[in-house]
Amino acid sequence: MKSIDLTQIDLNLLVAFEALFEARSVTVAAQRLYLGQPAMSAALGRLRTLFGDELFIRVGREMQPTTKAMTIAPGIFAALHHVRQTIQSSQEFNSASDSREFAIGSADYTSFIVMPRLLAQCQSVAPNLNFRMIEFDKDRVGELLETGTIELALGVFQNPPRQTICRPLFQERFVGIARKNHPAVQPPISIEAFAELAQALYTIRRDATGEVDRILAGYNLQRRIALTVPHLLVLPSIIASTDLIAAVPARMAQYFSQLDHIMLFELPTATPQWTVSMLWSKLNDKDDANCWLRQTLQALCQQI
Repeated sequence: MKSIDLTQIDLNLLVAFEALFEARSVTVAAQRLYLGQPAMSAALGRLRTLFGDELFIRVGREMQPTTKAMTIAPGIFAALHHVRQTIQSSQEFNSASDSREFAIGSADYTSFIVMPRLLAQCQSVAPNLNFRMIEFDKDRVGELLETGTIELALGVFQNPPRQTICRPLFQERFVGIARKNHPAVQPPISIEAFAELAQALYTIRRDATGEVDRILAGYNLQRRIALTVPHLLVLPSIIASTDLIAAVPARMAQYFSQLDHIMLFELPTATPQWTVSMLWSKLNDKDDANCWLRQTLQALCQQI
């Protein structure tokens, strides 16, 4: 079957058909569409040419639809309804009633800090929203955002990919954790003693060098990384049952220190703070739902 070239068809004619079908009057249909009667009559003439049928014939005081008009009406109405729904849904986001799902790129640290607050907020203002947290490779975050695999990414983005927008959420810093009564950790610990202790390193890049290592190198010191892990939440059980120590984000350390057998200590040398940010594609910058999510996260993170 030969496809129809829609560029040659004025789709406003379908709206005119809908008005005529419902009003059964050229005059009333014209009033509904804010057109003059001559313009409505012209639209009817073009509809008749397009479909090769009279479509509406005057019977008494009404314009009655022909058999052809009755046949095509359900399809035209469904198409117009779908178009209206699509336009409306793209322009309006109602957090109170929407049931969409957000895919957010996030490591376990940012999920741990942000998601409890976001879900608590959503219980009252957006009870039907769903969230899917997805771990991601930072080298691919631009591609994931561009393809819509994730709609937002949380993390540290020192060099954001092109065609993305990055906004800060909160500041973070490192502190140390060790098992309670660790014989070698008696704060304040010296930098030399700190470097001599076997340590665990949280890293999602599969490397064995962190910011602490770069600082130690400035003192001509090197620590032994006995363990690397891609998930922060496995550290409490490891630290509590071994002599390993770890430098972790302060907000996680505060939580860990509330658990049995874990203590928090300040590192022997200052480490620079870093910024946890949210990143999104310019393709989503004006999307109402994405805007709502970003604004909500920013407001919640101001309370951290």
